[in-house]
Amino acid sequence: MKKILLWSGLILLLVILGIGLIRSQQGQVAVGEPAPDFELVSFDGETYRLSDYQGSVILVNFWASWCESCKPEAKDLEEVYQSYLERGDVLFLGVDYVDTEPEALAYLEEFGITYPNGPDLRTSISQAFRIRGVPETFIIDQQGFISHLQIGPYLSPEDIKSSIDPLLD
Repeated sequence: MKKILLWSGLILLLVILGIGLIRSQQGQVAVGEPAPDFELVSFDGETYRLSDYQGSVILVNFWASWCESCKPEAKDLEEVYQSYLERGDVLFLGVDYVDTEPEALAYLEEFGITYPNGPDLRTSISQAFRIRGVPETFIIDQQGFISHLQIGPYLSPEDIKSSIDPLLD
């Protein structure tokens, strides 16, 4: 049984590495391109399909509980989310990348994150966006095009707002 688990783990690792190599050859989804449509089932069981929110500005943040550089921006993202909440035309979605649910939920609780977050099952969302690591954040305009890409963490709430505010009426 241990050998089966070991081999399964090794095969999974090789598949992930192979996908990463293929993805790195394609390059990242770029500013000005249509955002890949996806469906995210949140940890609360709600389903969010990106195309259902056309007409809104959408922030998609890829993160993981094991990611040290994700932590400094976590509270800033929540603060900015709260500042736009009453508007109703800005949606934040957190995509938990290669993580376990208990650790992800503990992370969300630790940083007081209230906007929708869910696991990237089978890494299908991160593959569609062709991310290179975490954190990465995509700002999507009302027409469904990527208007800003942040590789690495945002450094302040003002940085986040400066990516969103120009898109709002």
